[in-house]
Amino acid sequence: MKKNLLGISLLTMTCLYGLLAAIIILVCMYTTIPIIYGIVASIIILILQFLISPFLTDITMKWFYGATFENNLPDYVNNFIDQICNKYNMKKPRIGYINDGAPNAFTYGRTKNDARIILTRGIFEILTPEEVLAVVGHELGHATHYDMLFMTVAQIVPLVLYGIYETFTKSSSNNSNNKNSYAAIIGLIAYILYIISQYIVLFLSRTREYYADSFSIEETRNPNALSQALIKIGYGLTTRANNETDKKKKHSAAKSNALGIFDSKTSKTLVVSSFDEGTISKENIKNAMKWEEWNVWAKFYELSSTHPLISKRINAISKRSAEFNQQPFINFDLQKPESYVDDFVIELIIKYLPLLSLILLTIISLLLIPTGNTQLSVLIILIGGIIAILLSYIKYARYYNNKNYKQAKVSDLLSEVKVSGVTSIPCQIEGKIIGRGNPGCILSEDFVIQDETGIIFLDYNQPLKTINKLFAIFKSKEYFDKTVKIKGWYRRSPVPYIEIKTMEMDGKIKKIHTNIWTLVLRVILIIMYILFLLSFATILSI
Repeated sequence: MKKNLLGISLLTMTCLYGLLAAIIILVCMYTTIPIIYGIVASIIILILQFLISPFLTDITMKWFYGATFENNLPDYVNNFIDQICNKYNMKKPRIGYINDGAPNAFTYGRTKNDARIILTRGIFEILTPEEVLAVVGHELGHATHYDMLFMTVAQIVPLVLYGIYETFTKSSSNNSNNKNSYAAIIGLIAYILYIISQYIVLFLSRTREYYADSFSIEETRNPNALSQALIKIGYGLTTRANNETDKKKKHSAAKSNALGIFDSKTSKTLVVSSFDEGTISKENIKNAMKWEEWNVWAKFYELSSTHPLISKRINAISKRSAEFNQQPFINFDLQKPESYVDDFVIELIIKYLPLLSLILLTIISLLLIPTGNTQLSVLIILIGGIIAILLSYIKYARYYNNKNYKQAKVSDLLSEVKVSGVTSIPCQIEGKIIGRGNPGCILSEDFVIQDETGIIFLDYNQPLKTINKLFAIFKSKEYFDKTVKIKGWYRRSPVPYIEIKTMEMDGKIKKIHTNIWTLVLRVILIIMYILFLLSFATILSI
């Protein structure tokens, strides 16, 4: 396994640094300026950041997340970590604990010998001991594979490419001679390579996630435990038995400093409770997987993600079950009732058409200026602005669909396939607030809500970010462990979440005004464009 990981990593690094070498050759052909100094400076800054970032992150975890680093682990976890450390000749990681009900975990540091694993309380309220070990094994896999070091080295390339893009773009804009036209071309090439390198780095990150899963499987010899952990945390499906013991485990965990799971990839973590005679309902698992398996947006979003889709990870784990005398925990065998490509294409057009139309009309307008049609050029820009805003209203109507707010459970929402970051489903849900969207972070205004079928991320999003942060610091705690009624819009991009429209607690309703403000802003812009258009027409008539 390690040889394969090393080979993939070296091949990816070769591609990345090949792109960097190509642009440096162009730079050297173009100029005698020692741009290598800037590149070296950028690398030095990144190395310094790599060296000190663990200490800075420690401080961030303590000050903003309330993390503590007492290593009071349950015996079975402690023994497992000691076993891995002895086997791989590594120092025991520092374990941080965040007292939050959302189940999450992440690893940071420089090498395997100074790794930190941050965990929240939530995992012991959801996972069995075997599943806890599977997730801890995954995090230890990142440390033993030197993922922190590899990803830092990989990220040097996009950093340098973007620096070259910035340097040569500014150089070309400040001068107008022929030589600087080449600077603009080099800047454009550097930016294109920067975008490509970003996707290569993301691919490397997703690949290393698979290998961390494999490490966990091999060390626990229990692939099904990892599958169930991913289902409970990624999709969140748990059993009724788990839920009935959650409260007892919550109190005992608080007393013994038992640790949970905190995924640094995203704060929008979902946990959905489900039951079928004391075991996880396979039907509900398959329903939860449908969106990732069928909706084209899932693959589209994955390209920009550091983590693979949960369904892909589960499928990869299932292929190894036979090695450990286990049947795959889940076999997704549902038949797709229709092609969802048409929905994807329509939503993609709706998402980008306003911007594309504005860009197109602006280009036409600029092309008319040299011909002397300045008045027509200005007219096209003004009309183009109005058209773009009107087209954006189509996107707004899908994003903030205000028709038929259906009463729903978390499990109901998860089974929806025709939902995305463009198309929302109006819904109402009732449950208890169990933690912050970004677990433990005092600046996180978002929540995690739990109903009788599970928990899901709530997006609290007022028009001004300052208001959000003030709410997080001074008001959000009032909602913890309280039953609330939520009205809002369910979306998936790719993680399921609900953007709050209203939040009712103890008969008091808290309103979120972002959807109204977004509509008002569009109306204001249209009025402004129309006024400009009328003023321009008046000037022409004079």
